[in-house]
Amino acid sequence: MLYPRELIDQIRHAADIVQVVQEYVPLRKAGTTYKGLCPFHGERTPSFTVNRDKGFFHCFGCGQGGDVFKFVELQEGVGFHDAVKRVAARCGITLPEAPASPEAHAEEAEREALLKAHELARAFYAAQLASPAGTAARELLKRRDVRSEAVETFGIGYAPPSRDMLVRHLKQQGFSPGQLVRGGLAVQRDDGSVVDRFRQRLLFPIHREGGSVVAFGGRAMADDQVPKYLNSPETPLYTKGRVLYGLHLSKHAIRQAGSVVMMEGYFDVLQAWQGGVAHTVASSGTALTQPQAQTLRRFASKVVLSFDADGAGQNAAAKSGDLLVAEGFQVSVALLPEGEDPDTFVRRYGGDAYREKVSQARPYLDFVLDRAAARHNVKDPTGRVAFLNEMLAVAARIPEALARDQFADRLAHRAQVGEETVRQEIRKAAVTRQETLPDTARRASMPGLSQAERELIVGVMTTPREAMLAMDALEDADLEQLRTGRLLRLVLTTDVRDPDQMPAQVLSGLTEEERRWVTGLTMSAGVVATPESCVRVIRTLRLERERASVQREIDQLQEAGGAANTERILALWLQKKALLERIEALK
Repeated sequence: MLYPRELIDQIRHAADIVQVVQEYVPLRKAGTTYKGLCPFHGERTPSFTVNRDKGFFHCFGCGQGGDVFKFVELQEGVGFHDAVKRVAARCGITLPEAPASPEAHAEEAEREALLKAHELARAFYAAQLASPAGTAARELLKRRDVRSEAVETFGIGYAPPSRDMLVRHLKQQGFSPGQLVRGGLAVQRDDGSVVDRFRQRLLFPIHREGGSVVAFGGRAMADDQVPKYLNSPETPLYTKGRVLYGLHLSKHAIRQAGSVVMMEGYFDVLQAWQGGVAHTVASSGTALTQPQAQTLRRFASKVVLSFDADGAGQNAAAKSGDLLVAEGFQVSVALLPEGEDPDTFVRRYGGDAYREKVSQARPYLDFVLDRAAARHNVKDPTGRVAFLNEMLAVAARIPEALARDQFADRLAHRAQVGEETVRQEIRKAAVTRQETLPDTARRASMPGLSQAERELIVGVMTTPREAMLAMDALEDADLEQLRTGRLLRLVLTTDVRDPDQMPAQVLSGLTEEERRWVTGLTMSAGVVATPESCVRVIRTLRLERERASVQREIDQLQEAGGAANTERILALWLQKKALLERIEALK
């Protein structure tokens, strides 16, 4: 349903945009604003600014900007309607309910049913682990040094070898076989029968950040079982590339530590947790994805990669590190002894020793330099070129110029090549790879835009009551040749009961590009002229254009000569005189 404008304004005013943003982005006060690392693009130097008084945010790096609703839309990947609902919920404001369409109601009912089915499945698997049927699974956990506290905290369970024990259990709870198949808990065979997806496996529930169970990861109990690990498929509840294992438990520890330890497996996270290293997550059996990295960005700007010490683990660390560096994280790699992974290391040496390894993690860019140098003979010209080409691709993904130059110095030292030569090549590679942002995302001005226009826009956004009074003097002809004409007309035609509501109403009526430009301009503005002064200048500019047009016509008629033009020249001269008087009156 469409919510009344008055209700949206009430929610906007009730919401503290700083508090909302701080749920996702650590902010620090900087004068009258708050600054932090942008959650919408990778950066190491904060260019993301939030202004509590003005009620909006702007990033001077990528150009994103808007009010509290726009932030929630971008951060949580929802539409305006859902953003209003979420902000209202934060403020404790009850929204009127509209009857949902049959399709929407059915989808919501399906999601709720699947969530309930997963929670019942988690309880079922946990009960099976504690039963006589789970003896072998409990022994496996004991051999892996997983204590009962971790079993309970992480909700570990056991799927018995029975063909359809879970299906029968959930059918008794009112779920249809079709629902269980769509939820990934069951599989439909070619003969039409529906059987349990997980059988004879140790099960790890996979949770959303909020704590709801949305999937499972199953570890084989028998040596001949394949695959060794079996995960839930993608369902209406679960997208593999968006969920991080253990985040629902570790998010507070991550925020407290200011960093996160990224691991590969379920047992790695379990053992680290038992060893007192709680700020950990795993990628749920998939390669790290950009959505997962963006989720981490909400909690920390530093990532320690802690993967297996074997070749496959180090390759995974390199791939994950490339992605995280490109997203603007400070990345390091915890190096473990050959043959170890976090699980085995903690079991063998203890949590304190592992914590020390994490604290001594090697900067990621040094890690990739070491690996590449070990593969190429940099003393040989051919090997040196191969080494440089490989590292140029890495350097091009570093988002900040200063960090790229620092990496160039280390690379030049390794390759025994001049620093400036390497810097130039890296800059070329970075420019080639760089995605082009809209011009308005990179500047707080437009070609051909007068200072009066810029400052009047700032006035509308910061002192709307004064701006609206001043703009009453504007005529439509004053706006005809202005770059901001459409925007200023929007202000003049927008009906608001309270002038303080005008900035939000203006932003909601702009295109994406215009909105970015307006928030950037407003955030970067210093001391500006009063709206009344700006309006006088804009009116003067229009009169000057008209005077110049009249003067051109006079000049043309005088050049043509002839008595027939005398009367017309006199009329134009009187018109010019009146325009000059109006211009003088505006000074």
